[in-house]
Amino acid sequence: MSELPLRSGAATTRFAPSPTGLLHLGHAVAAIVAHDLARQSGGRFHLRIDDIDTARCRREFELAIYEDLQWLGLVWDPAVRRQSDCLAEYEAALNRLRSQGLIYPCFCTRREIQAEVLRSQHAPHGAEGPVYPGTCRKLSADERDARLQNGVAALRLDSAQALVAAGTAPVFHEAGKGPEGEYGEVPVLSELLGDVVLARTGPNGVSGISYHLAVVIDDAAQNVTCVSRGRDLFYATHVQRLLQTVLELPAPHYLHHALAFDAAGKRLAKRHDALSLRKFRENGMAPGEVWEVAQKIID
Repeated sequence: MSELPLRSGAATTRFAPSPTGLLHLGHAVAAIVAHDLARQSGGRFHLRIDDIDTARCRREFELAIYEDLQWLGLVWDPAVRRQSDCLAEYEAALNRLRSQGLIYPCFCTRREIQAEVLRSQHAPHGAEGPVYPGTCRKLSADERDARLQNGVAALRLDSAQALVAAGTAPVFHEAGKGPEGEYGEVPVLSELLGDVVLARTGPNGVSGISYHLAVVIDDAAQNVTCVSRGRDLFYATHVQRLLQTVLELPAPHYLHHALAFDAAGKRLAKRHDALSLRKFRENGMAPGEVWEVAQKIID
């Protein structure tokens, strides 16, 4: 594989699949990029199992991840981190954000949010369409307490307050290329995603930790210095870099690489069984052939 851009020194990278289905060609691309970034620099390559979605994650798919990566010839450094073992760390981060006044409970349903966006001619828009209009941010403390007694709430990041708490405007270093050609030092724009949900809370305490919060805690815990992933996650980096700043976590470099698509031009998902690594193997495809295809996508 051709040389990939690196920050100075040995890179620590990670591949973090969710065990909700079989790995496909797109996963192979992500794993190979992260692997080569680490190995070319004499660094470390970690495997993380993002199994926080307990309703959809299955042990059989986790075992298939190990099998498929070994078939590709990838070797990761110990030990594998599993999100389901780290819930106390995520809750501690939530409590820290709460103590800073940076999260608030939201009681809106998806239907209510959609209706509010449709009613408002000035609904905020971000990189991925309309963002949460901040309805519950305006509730008084008494109203919030009363509603919390009655059911489940989403815990949202107050992105405007988080930017104030951050002090200087955060940036992140992009070593790949964003959707609009972004490269180098990229300023964080919180309005791209708005007040994202970080977790949910109810009678049984905190549950449903979001990807945004878990990933920044995980990357810090594994000392990741370069986060490589598909270009579809570029905009998520803005909110994650903001979280890193207010939680005083290290800032890795980022490399957002090209995605794998099917014949119809749609981004690969786990429903594409015909392009799963297991199907490739069953059809007699050699690991080296997968690497060649991955190289063409990356280049």
